[in-house]
Amino acid sequence: MEKQLLPRPIGGSLSAIASKSQAHRLLICAALAEGRTEIRCTETSRDIEATADCLSALGAKITYENGVYSVIPIEKVKKNAVLNCGESGSTLRFLLPVAAALGADATFELHGRLPQRPLSPLWEELECHGCSLSRPTENTLRCRGQLRAGRFSLAGNVSSQFISGLLFALPLLEEASEICLTTGLESASYVDMTLRALKQFGICPEGWTIHPQKGKSSGCYRVEGDWSNAAFWLCAGAISRPVTLHGLDPHSPQGDRKVAAVLRAFGAEIQWENDAVTVRPKPLKGIEIDAKDIPDLVPPLALVAAFAQGKTRIYNAQRLRIKESDRLATVAQTLKALGGEAEITGDGLLISGTGLTGGSADSHNDHRIAMLCAIASSRCPVQLTGAEAVDKSYPRFWEDLENMQKEDQP
Repeated sequence: MEKQLLPRPIGGSLSAIASKSQAHRLLICAALAEGRTEIRCTETSRDIEATADCLSALGAKITYENGVYSVIPIEKVKKNAVLNCGESGSTLRFLLPVAAALGADATFELHGRLPQRPLSPLWEELECHGCSLSRPTENTLRCRGQLRAGRFSLAGNVSSQFISGLLFALPLLEEASEICLTTGLESASYVDMTLRALKQFGICPEGWTIHPQKGKSSGCYRVEGDWSNAAFWLCAGAISRPVTLHGLDPHSPQGDRKVAAVLRAFGAEIQWENDAVTVRPKPLKGIEIDAKDIPDLVPPLALVAAFAQGKTRIYNAQRLRIKESDRLATVAQTLKALGGEAEITGDGLLISGTGLTGGSADSHNDHRIAMLCAIASSRCPVQLTGAEAVDKSYPRFWEDLENMQKEDQP
């Protein structure tokens, strides 16, 4: 789908959508726990739906109505289950260890760039502990066998999703297991989110030691506002007109809440009032950004950097190469296509604050690149190809953009 985005300021007030990251985690915990669960999730998306559908394929009963997921947990694991992960890396990496721990003979269907995204060293560790993994076709992965407890050695700098997947799976085994990280853990806040979700269902690992334990549902849960997608609107507030986002927890375990601090470092004005954060534009200056724990913030922050005086260096961002697109390449390409100056460094980006003049850009089937282009249209014209990519995480994004670009906004 193509969109012609004329330059129109973005400003006003908006409620943050539900956190995709937290929704994944609560759905998985609910499907593996004792008791029925209701999860208030005001919006859904293709990625969230992929996790719900895969859990249903394993034997859970999940429905979604009026903004609430109702989850009846897995009682009997379905054999020969087919799990359609769509393009969701979280769904695949979380549920592959879970399927192995349940002893399901499961086939995972992979779409988009997902077949190319890495599964090592999780793959090798699962095979070392009783599973047989294979790729019958380029777009499918089969998991057979029963996962055994033991010591799981993983690098912490490839994907935090591997660690989260094991944290969901290992309590299902009959003996204690241990996760051993062979490097420092990057995107640690996402593992913190997993640990918090497990704790909400009564499962509390002792450090990296995970004992057999059945989760128990307390009945009702609520998915908090999503900082990752809210970041695009907050960044719009730094380069266009004041923006207020409601429904955001300043103490959330979501690492992307750091967007407020980074925008303040750029020079934007930040104001908090209860669960609402307001960003107002001020003269911006280039800064240095360590993206090790905030990789998903790089696209919107790179856009802000294009309007900040001087140069901005983003580093420790090498893992962006294995996202929905090679985001180091696609962010740089997009900024240059819109008239900016950006270059790839060894592990990140160097962006000059020359502004943008507009042009044609492709989303590369990456939701965050599509949203980068949309926010850029607050300052320049954009002809965007692949606008439908936002459905992966934010289906109502274009509706919200239209509302935030109304002439009567402040």
